[in-house]
Amino acid sequence: MDPKVTVLALRKMKREGRKIVGVVAWDAQIASIADRAGVDLISVGDSVGVNLWGRAPSAQVSVDEILVCCKAVRSGTKRALLSCDVPAGTDALRAALRLADEGGAEMVKVLGNPDTVRAIVKAGVPVFAEIHGDNMAVARVVQLAGQLEDAGASMLDFRHSGPVAGPAGGGPVSIPGIGGLGGGPWLDGRVRLAHTAIGYAAKWLDVNDETYGNAAKLSLDAFRALIDDVRAGRQIKGG
Repeated sequence: MDPKVTVLALRKMKREGRKIVGVVAWDAQIASIADRAGVDLISVGDSVGVNLWGRAPSAQVSVDEILVCCKAVRSGTKRALLSCDVPAGTDALRAALRLADEGGAEMVKVLGNPDTVRAIVKAGVPVFAEIHGDNMAVARVVQLAGQLEDAGASMLDFRHSGPVAGPAGGGPVSIPGIGGLGGGPWLDGRVRLAHTAIGYAAKWLDVNDETYGNAAKLSLDAFRALIDDVRAGRQIKGG
């Protein structure tokens, strides 16, 4: 197995120009597969409410709920660095400490407020700070990135920053800047939903968007085969 990924290892990757690869996962099995594949970062996202549980986008995920996911992913993650989202609208410091102490998170992700980042880092928990650049001037992205680094952030998540604001903000700082939504090759790396990468969602049955696999169609075929076997009185595959 390759060496355990640490915050310092990710900073070294930035210095050496090696791209950081992360996935968002919510369960032990997907985390274990991604970890074995060699991803550098596994992020437990609060998007679990929408993407796994089918909630409305406006519905909030509680700290207790994200903690369950964090513990599950922790059990499946050996090599990659584990980050866990602090849900919006919560006491960020208290939540960060719970996710680290109870959930085993090695880093927590919070929306980029320098004061919040500073408080969490002071408490001993590394921070993955998120910047939403879609409605932000380039100069403000650059300024905020520097402020978050000064506050002690270990990594930046540039969302919707695009090929201009992204590298402008991420280039001058010494900490890695990676992208999820709206990210791209102009950053130090990329984070992708594991379920999107493998095509694991009902929507992948009917769309032809680019992905790396289509678990939805494989699952549909498997379930249909199971139905056929049971109804025909045949022995079920695998016992």
